[in-house]
Amino acid sequence: MTKRIHANRRQLLAGIAAGALAVPFVRGARAAGLDEIRIDFATYNPVSLLLKDKGWLEEEFKADGTNIRWVQSLGSNKALEFLNAGSLHFGSSAGAAALIARINGNPVKSVYVYSKPEWTALVTRKDTGIAAPADLKGKRVAVTRGTDPHIFLIRALAEAGLKEADVKLVLLQHGDGKAALIRGDVDAWAGLDPIMAAAEVDDGATLFFRKPDWNTYGVLNTPETFAAEQPAIVRRVLAVYEKARQYAIANPAEVTAALVAVAKLPEPVIARQLGERTDLSNSRIGQAQRDTILAAGLALQEAGVVKADVDVKAVTGALLVEDFNTAAG
Repeated sequence: MTKRIHANRRQLLAGIAAGALAVPFVRGARAAGLDEIRIDFATYNPVSLLLKDKGWLEEEFKADGTNIRWVQSLGSNKALEFLNAGSLHFGSSAGAAALIARINGNPVKSVYVYSKPEWTALVTRKDTGIAAPADLKGKRVAVTRGTDPHIFLIRALAEAGLKEADVKLVLLQHGDGKAALIRGDVDAWAGLDPIMAAAEVDDGATLFFRKPDWNTYGVLNTPETFAAEQPAIVRRVLAVYEKARQYAIANPAEVTAALVAVAKLPEPVIARQLGERTDLSNSRIGQAQRDTILAAGLALQEAGVVKADVDVKAVTGALLVEDFNTAAG
């Protein structure tokens, strides 16, 4: 998740929304309307791991003869690529990453909130002398393009009066970014939990810049065509997702066990992610999500990542869908 590349605005937007335009998912003649539902699971979406383990979606669609295929996403960028290419019907991402994807032509809709996380921060080793974003000028920074950590990094640089060109970006998936930091190949890393928590607990890494409010919500996305053509399926999937979220709140030990198994990280690391930086209390799309995601988009526009002629507010409105909130708590 080791190529050293300087990313510019076009690379960022292209990376987030890579792939062909989403294709319709109408298949056939079964009562549920589909032979197969393709949905992702990800370590940054703990509810998805519990849902996969419980087999509740399989139970929900068994009578329809509809198969559930689980696909692992290693980051928002991958989930959005899979959605754009037609490999997924439901994919997990950060809200801001979904917004930039939609700005760049990936017609996704965000239909559900699976968490309110503080899942990203800027991370360094104790020996680098880096204490603030301004110290990153001329430094090597590992980042996964098209994710909330990337967006977080851009905002942090902009607040410090810097641009992407002022640092040396090393484009890696999240796990490889952490490894590069610990090896000393890079000076800093735009981290993502639970890998970020592992860097803290196991390797003594330091989170030198944190802003919880800049972490946009974890959202479940679906292609616009799928939401329009299969609304009943979306509602059924979200109703089961909601069952898993509520179960996760009531049974935190099971969520921890599921995340330990998939992330292959020790329990103290997962406890740092789930116990200190993950809020599962809300699943509804609403004004709070609109405000947070819009603020991220406007900050990126001010930083020159989003073109000045883009109506960020309108795209945010088109991205976030409240129609399916009846399936959520």
